Amino acid sequence: MTTSDIINIYRNKALVNFEGKDFLGQIGVDSRIFRVLNDAGISVGVISQQAIENGISVLVDENDAEDAVRVLTEEFKNEKAKGAVSNIYNINNVAVIGFVSENYNKILSELQRNKIFPLLLNQIASAGRVNIVVTDNQTEIAKNIVETEIYGKPKVVHLALIGHGNVGGTLVEQILDSSHDILTRKRLQLKIIAIANSKKMALNKGGFGSDWRQKVNYSQTESSVEGLINYAKEHHLENLVMVDNTASKDFVKHYDVFVDNGFDIVSSNKIYNTLPIANYRSLRKALEKNKKQYLYETNVGAGLPLIDTIKLLHLSGENITRIKGVFSGTLSYVFNNFSLRNDKFSTIINEALEKGYTEPDPREDLSGNDVARKLLILARELDLINEFEDINIQNLVPESLLSVSKSEFLSRLEELDEEYQKIKDNQEPGHVLRYVGDLHGDLQKEKGELDVKLVSVPATSALGQLKGSDSIFEIYTESYGENPIVIMGAGAGAKVTARGVFGDILRLSEKK
Repeated sequence: MTTSDIINIYRNKALVNFEGKDFLGQIGVDSRIFRVLNDAGISVGVISQQAIENGISVLVDENDAEDAVRVLTEEFKNEKAKGAVSNIYNINNVAVIGFVSENYNKILSELQRNKIFPLLLNQIASAGRVNIVVTDNQTEIAKNIVETEIYGKPKVVHLALIGHGNVGGTLVEQILDSSHDILTRKRLQLKIIAIANSKKMALNKGGFGSDWRQKVNYSQTESSVEGLINYAKEHHLENLVMVDNTASKDFVKHYDVFVDNGFDIVSSNKIYNTLPIANYRSLRKALEKNKKQYLYETNVGAGLPLIDTIKLLHLSGENITRIKGVFSGTLSYVFNNFSLRNDKFSTIINEALEKGYTEPDPREDLSGNDVARKLLILARELDLINEFEDINIQNLVPESLLSVSKSEFLSRLEELDEEYQKIKDNQEPGHVLRYVGDLHGDLQKEKGELDVKLVSVPATSALGQLKGSDSIFEIYTESYGENPIVIMGAGAGAKVTARGVFGDILRLSEKK
């Protein structure tokens, strides 16, 4: 037994369970149990009627469990013969955590959120005393949760970071730089216990520090979702969060597995939210069943508070009638500059490529697919059931250059100049080009209309005044009429995106 103030832990215990359809509530049963166990020299710790199980549970020392079952089976052989008792059996390797708390419902809720469901709960209301029985391998996690709730000790959140490139690496540094301040101000300890990519992962139950890159480089552990989950279980880690900073189509297939094994999810990866609607809804059901959360504010607008704003408006009953804007920081930079300068379109593309604004193959940006994915994510936040195939996308790459190699495409970029110069010259006076996503139509129906295209807008409009690589989103609602809610700012970049992911981690951690 270990004692920590008013928290007592009793290990090496076993539960002896009675099950029977008509057994619950029979007079004299408790006294018979005590008598026969006492006669056999077996000490009874807790006895509790379990209405859900339709029976009774008795706590004994593990060494006495088989004897307890034997003598009780003999005592209740007549009831077994009549079917009043259907089964008497023992569950070994359990522990009792006893504590005094007026807020035990909050503690039970936190235990359940960490996938700990006590095998037995015994509450003495007058004394505020609660005894819970958990499996032995859950004891440490349960103890940590009880201590956090009773003593207000810092809550520990264990982070598994998948992807440590530009965004992921920046996020690690941001967490490490802020950890002391967060611990002091919020009583929240963020521990990075896993850093992984598609090939290998580094694990550290105590949390990684400033030497994390060396630890990752020298790690010999092969990346494995199962291995990561087992590591968390073996070391009894509570408050688990998996953070996906990859763009992997394959890794998102594991989200359900993480949720089923006690992880919340934070992700900058847009893939899952644009999978077929059946997959999209399946994860939401798993989250609800497991009382877990999935936060992805950076899926659209990087660090801008866009998704949270739309969720809040939608949940409050506000009728959103249209969402329109420049969703791509890359294409924002391209057309903001092309519209104002006399340089050729190919010159601007090469400039964006050199600054690191585009993907290594600019066609990934110019195809419009990234904007389309973001638009679809927003549509689904409004409970629309659109699929990716429903989106009308204007691909900015000529058909003749779609299937050539990246190097050949880059060498033939000038073939785009004449077409885009013509589009620019044919605009009305005082207009500029913008590549926009537009969700419109009757958004009260099952599906909306989704368009991704190049448009010409007045230079004095909100879209027309966009600068640099900023993004802008106009949210039109029934209440606001023709005056949209406008959210504008840096919509791309590793620092901004990492900061947005960090914000999601903190929001989730504070709710834990």
